[in-house]
Amino acid sequence: MEKTIFKISKMDCPSEENLIRMNLDGFPEIESLDFDIPNRKLTVFHNGAINAVEKSLTGLGLGSKKIRTEEASSDEIVEESNQKKLLWSVLGINFSFFIIEMTTGLISKSMGLLADSLDMLADSFVYGISLFAVGGTLARKKKIAKLAGYFQITLALLGFAEVLRRFFGAEKLPDFSTMIIVSILALIANGICLYLLQKSKSKEEAHMKASMIFTSNDVIINLGVIAAGLLVNWLNSGIPDLIIGSIVFILVIQGAVRILKLGK
Repeated sequence: MEKTIFKISKMDCPSEENLIRMNLDGFPEIESLDFDIPNRKLTVFHNGAINAVEKSLTGLGLGSKKIRTEEASSDEIVEESNQKKLLWSVLGINFSFFIIEMTTGLISKSMGLLADSLDMLADSFVYGISLFAVGGTLARKKKIAKLAGYFQITLALLGFAEVLRRFFGAEKLPDFSTMIIVSILALIANGICLYLLQKSKSKEEAHMKASMIFTSNDVIINLGVIAAGLLVNWLNSGIPDLIIGSIVFILVIQGAVRILKLGK
């Protein structure tokens, strides 16, 4: 058995990991996949040539580049059953925070929290696609991916419409303290998710959590909402909240477009 290592420059969080898993489903030459999110590397364990796999990765538009191919030892092969347990864990955390941020976002009138809740939902969709379609056909997985992608885009566009309504209307200032507190909790949750997904890599365990926090787009979003909350209080204006909300909605749409690629 051989292993081929790829550099995936735009693989920033577990969403990209699971999109890649979906994209590579059905390649008989692949034995296992090993993801190193902090270092943006993917190791493919395989038998025979993987030219088609390389072409498929390039088609995702995530900046895939083949580094090298070499012989793999048996103890390097990843056990996929453990990944399912971890996926269930992070799915639960992400969906829970989708509900928490959606609820507190509505109560506090924060577009930043509402947008971040959709980002959490987007991650949940990807984990769900990987889990709920297990054992089904590739066509079924692609159908689920397409429905999830269109649903995300619809929610994001509705969010944009609400941003415009609030920008041109007289709206009460969002509760900055709720924005900050909930975003800090979401920050912690994202760190835990990324840690859980990579905890099997004992050689990196000591520094994995910190590395993933600083390389995760989800964490950057959480920090952005926290900063927006501080600016809302300092400037006594809801504009910073509307700006961060718009940015996150754009990221949600970009994620949805990637998911839609799997439905083709």
